[in-house]
Amino acid sequence: MTATASAQTDARDLFTELTGAVPAGSWSAPGRVNLIGEHTDYNDGFVFPFAIDARTVAAVGVRDDRRIRVISTFDPVPVEVALADLDGLFPAHRDEIVEWARYPLGVAWALQDAARAAGRDPRSLGGVDIALASAVPVGAGLSSSAAIEGATATALNDVWGLELSPVALARAGRRAENDAVGAPTGIMDQMASMLGRADAGIFLDCRSLEAEVVDLGFTRAGLEVLVVDTRVSHAHSTGGYGERRAACERGARIMGVPALRDLTPADLDRARELMDDVTFRRVRHVVTEDQRVLDAVRLLRAEGPRSIGGLLDASHASMRDNFEISTPELDLAVDTARTAGAVGARMTGGGFGGAAIALVDHARVAEVAAAVEAAFAAAGFGAPHVFTVHPSDGAHRDR
Repeated sequence: MTATASAQTDARDLFTELTGAVPAGSWSAPGRVNLIGEHTDYNDGFVFPFAIDARTVAAVGVRDDRRIRVISTFDPVPVEVALADLDGLFPAHRDEIVEWARYPLGVAWALQDAARAAGRDPRSLGGVDIALASAVPVGAGLSSSAAIEGATATALNDVWGLELSPVALARAGRRAENDAVGAPTGIMDQMASMLGRADAGIFLDCRSLEAEVVDLGFTRAGLEVLVVDTRVSHAHSTGGYGERRAACERGARIMGVPALRDLTPADLDRARELMDDVTFRRVRHVVTEDQRVLDAVRLLRAEGPRSIGGLLDASHASMRDNFEISTPELDLAVDTARTAGAVGARMTGGGFGGAAIALVDHARVAEVAAAVEAAFAAAGFGAPHVFTVHPSDGAHRDR
């Protein structure tokens, strides 16, 4: 049984334990790997993620009142709130709700607002019970949060008959993460989780939300994406992420542009003259990372996936030196994978922990994984979790 199949069983069993009944259905959404384009999303820039074959499952049933109750395998204590009270909870009193529950409850809150904006009375939306189980590693930079949001949003969209588009559901997920949870993230994770396709990436313009499915060709090229979860946990709602975002906004103000997306590498000489060193390096990362995303899409189309290794390496160097969000464990994972023969490697996700990815020949996966594990042991680090992921489909109803 795969980890996702196990999560499907766990979610349904947990629902039955909670309610004594079987769920009306189960819905799931994937985590994501960001192939390239880190911290560009909230700067209106370009990103290139793909959905992975590890999913969060929401088993859902309707209630005969207007209450929402959520439970998860993360925490067996259910959280129950009246739907009418969600407006009073978020964002002003979000700290009254345990953090994991803010994700699904925040999605319900955001979808009530979306229904209201579409002319539907939120009082027509019935109560629900939701049981969540996940195969997406938490804290690994693979967006377990967006998987929760996507599974919940897709389920409620169906149960409530909202008929919202995948992009609208992604927006609801981002609003939940920003305002209900308090993490100042962009929309990349939610869009990847909603729009993913097998063996393809999502080339996303985070300003227009125009998304294009781009063939990755990893299978044809005999390549695998190896994930090294360092098991160094991170949290987007803590200070480091917010400080980086503030620096980017400061840099855009100094340059007189709406967002760093509006700069090109040719603007960096002028930026260096106008900014302090730290702000400049944050800006340099975002501007050059946007260009790397564009170059990666162009090279994939023209030359195939083996041509992008150097861009992955350069992306990691910029996150390490310019954005300063890497860790010794991430650096060791990346350096060791490259030395052991990876086509390219980089940390992925928000940083300050989490995971690295390496693009590796299928025949060398075990060799590269063993090299990374040995390097961690030699350095005295805790053992990493090393596994492969495959580009997969986005959120949908399972049964």
